[in-house]
Amino acid sequence: MLERLDLRGRSNDLTDLLPRPQAGDSVSQDAVRQLIAQVRDGGDAAVRELTARFDGVDVADTLVPVSELSAAWDSLSPGLRSAMETAHRRILEFHQAEAAIGHVYERDGVAVRSVSQPVDRAGIYVPGGLAAYPSTVLMTVLVARAAGVDDIVLCSPPGPDGNLAAPVLAAAHLCGVTEVHRVGGVQAVAALAYGTETIRPADVVAGPGNAWVATAKQLVAGDVGVASAFAGPSEIIVVADATCPPAAAATDVVLQAEHGPGGRAWLVTWDEKCAEAVCEAIGQIVDLSPRREETLATLEADGFVCLVDGPAQAADVANFVAPEHLQLMCEGAEELVGSIRHAGAVFIGPWAPASVGDYVAGPSHVLPTAGTARFAGALTTDDFTKRMHVVDVSEAGFDQLAPAVAELAEAEGLWAHAASVSRRKEWSTSGVRP
Repeated sequence: MLERLDLRGRSNDLTDLLPRPQAGDSVSQDAVRQLIAQVRDGGDAAVRELTARFDGVDVADTLVPVSELSAAWDSLSPGLRSAMETAHRRILEFHQAEAAIGHVYERDGVAVRSVSQPVDRAGIYVPGGLAAYPSTVLMTVLVARAAGVDDIVLCSPPGPDGNLAAPVLAAAHLCGVTEVHRVGGVQAVAALAYGTETIRPADVVAGPGNAWVATAKQLVAGDVGVASAFAGPSEIIVVADATCPPAAAATDVVLQAEHGPGGRAWLVTWDEKCAEAVCEAIGQIVDLSPRREETLATLEADGFVCLVDGPAQAADVANFVAPEHLQLMCEGAEELVGSIRHAGAVFIGPWAPASVGDYVAGPSHVLPTAGTARFAGALTTDDFTKRMHVVDVSEAGFDQLAPAVAELAEAEGLWAHAASVSRRKEWSTSGVRP
């Protein structure tokens, strides 16, 4: 089921030894660009046509009535409501604490404050189709809320009946979102970026999706704010050794694979018996899964068992692949974290499956995929804010720094820049202007 990669005794240069997909390499950018243009030019009519084409349902009015959001919340079982409230509290508290970190730099009479200003409107994309993801509502909307964004619009693809799943609507209600549209795919990203007759454009578009959605976000970046990470199909690397129960490692390899095709699932180990036991357990777990077909498709296309010389080479593999999720279920896991440079999120030890991060740990589960963890990280409040610097200069500070400003301005041939400091004292005392 998993493709075997044996790196034992091989070179440390992994470039020719390991597969690593490029962001969006399975999707035609030209095709996505054409769909975006269709929505940009055609508005609501184009969204309706594309929804019928790709989702197989005709949605005349995309906006979900607010009454349906509250009704969906009321329809949930007490257990699910409690679980959502637990996740809501932990996610919001984590991101509020992270956003509270400020910065003031004072030296030589100059004080600079770094102020985070939220965007006016955030557009949230929540995937659907194969499953309903109320957790993604929480993991995106609450990050924007913690950043201070008041105006939030949410888009998600409709099901075969033209509606959204009750748990998704209930999560939106819990997060205080009142504008929810039954729109998915590239057409949703384009609508959020450029607007239609009924969907006002957002300043930032965030949320995971399939490769088409992630590629669409890349293509609209610049016209609208988009996180730098390619948040596409799910990925995981599980690093395990003989101390890890095979069934636990196997379940954790499978848990991201069950999202369906397009993702990646790796087992990395330096113990051949561990590899054999985990692979056997994976087969048993997949057979038990209600999502057997989706899971099997991912594992057969992009599932790998990688044998390495030891923990150091396992870290090299993880850094090369730069996975969305990295789970360290081996002896010395805490020490191994120090060798990890590229991963969306790292989970340590037997009691930290990636599912805890997916739902309740606190940080957003919107993470970089397709190797973009080399330069990007998880969705944070920074994705919904802009840094505005406030500069306050005292007269003493001006006197000390003005000569440096004048020298640099003259070196660049910018006369007015130099004059703004060299003549300021004269202007302030005599009122003389050049």
